Amino acid sequence: MSPSASLPPHDFPALMQAILAGYCLPLDGYHGVNHWARVLENGLRVAEECGADKEVVTLFALFHDARRVNEDRDDGHGLRGAEFAFSLRGELIHLDDDRFDLQFEACRLHTMGLTTGDISLQACWDADRLDLGRVGVTPRAERLCTAAGRRSIYWANDRATRGHVPADVLRSWGIDHPSL
Repeated sequence: MSPSASLPPHDFPALMQAILAGYCLPLDGYHGVNHWARVLENGLRVAEECGADKEVVTLFALFHDARRVNEDRDDGHGLRGAEFAFSLRGELIHLDDDRFDLQFEACRLHTMGLTTGDISLQACWDADRLDLGRVGVTPRAERLCTAAGRRSIYWANDRATRGHVPADVLRSWGIDHPSL
């Protein structure tokens, strides 16, 4: 039985609707929904290989940049995203305390350059760093946390630099890509 087997499943379209209600940047911007969807795909790939918590990784992908106020330097945006996720606990987010704390810390600390910690934190941070190609930065192996992340650099960077749109992920979140 999974750790969340007794908790209700997440309603990702409802989560996305709540996130987008307060999102002030362009949906197709550097930190918008296409980035979140690639972070999810990167994170699930890393999590599968290293045994990280896929649900934590999934919620990280949604919330890590959900409360940015600009596309450039935005100190505190990870904490704002984590606090927003906290405000949805029990309503739209259903994780036990330990797993929610991981998701919260992953968001809060994702821009700090850390490379050690719980494997789920590491998978989250790698997932985001693997999408740096979208802004013209090639991820560096020594700045990734996991061997799985390092093995994914070329795959993820190619997708990021091409602006790959994970249409299936967007659809699962209730977003119809052509209407972006």
